[in-house]
Amino acid sequence: MRATRRAARSRPLPLLWRHLLLALAAVIVVVLALPYLLTPLYRFVDPVSMPMLWRWATGKRVDRSFVPLSRIAPILPLTVIMAEDGSFCYNRGVDLAAMREALQQADDDIAEARGGSTITQQTVKNLFLWPGRSFVRKALEFPLAVWMYLTLPKRRVIEIYLNVVEWGPGGQFGAEAAARYAYRKSASDLTATEAAELAAILPNPARRSARTPSPLVRRLAGLYVFRAAAHPARDFCIRRRAPPPSGADLTFATYLATSSRSECQIQSSTGPDIRW
Repeated sequence: MRATRRAARSRPLPLLWRHLLLALAAVIVVVLALPYLLTPLYRFVDPVSMPMLWRWATGKRVDRSFVPLSRIAPILPLTVIMAEDGSFCYNRGVDLAAMREALQQADDDIAEARGGSTITQQTVKNLFLWPGRSFVRKALEFPLAVWMYLTLPKRRVIEIYLNVVEWGPGGQFGAEAAARYAYRKSASDLTATEAAELAAILPNPARRSARTPSPLVRRLAGLYVFRAAAHPARDFCIRRRAPPPSGADLTFATYLATSSRSECQIQSSTGPDIRW
């Protein structure tokens, strides 16, 4: 009798576990699919980033005003492109050559790899993923970046990036908040030097400052001013009327695609490697 009761009680357990596993699988599918469903909507809807959500959830301050690209000084996106992703207008959301070089320099350990992420990948990371370097995050980031490339125009990608990236130590997100914090002016009034200083702090806005720039930030800013001046058409894909890139820029694009990334690398004695 007792054995029968025990058997009766134990029968639903496999079914219960099956339901739990199915529910867990459904949750995982929804979580993985949600970024792919949201990305096309971001063509029209202004998104918030995961770091913003985390700060709100933990009661921390978020300073952010989403402004269209037309209200940002044109020198800022050009300078950010030259600092963060020189092939932005040419790549398809990912830069395989840069990723391969980053892996090689990290002894094939993706968790330790530096650089290699395009602006599209960084936008994906800010919107849907988490900071830090890991194989899992890169595995999720790669197809999402390709999907963003397929569903959003380049102009919208850079517009989102400039409005969601963290740009200050006190929860400043986006170009408008960064410009007001560092220079007490609107992002539409930024000069070439100010845009370069903001680009120089992007890898670590908690340690680097455009408000009180260190010698490293000033040195990098000078480099980025030179790059932007040398390649003024590198942002052709985000302009309302995109002019064809100049012969110099076409030559440079070919160089990016065929040469080793280490040839475009600048070693800093006081900071990490800075790449095209």
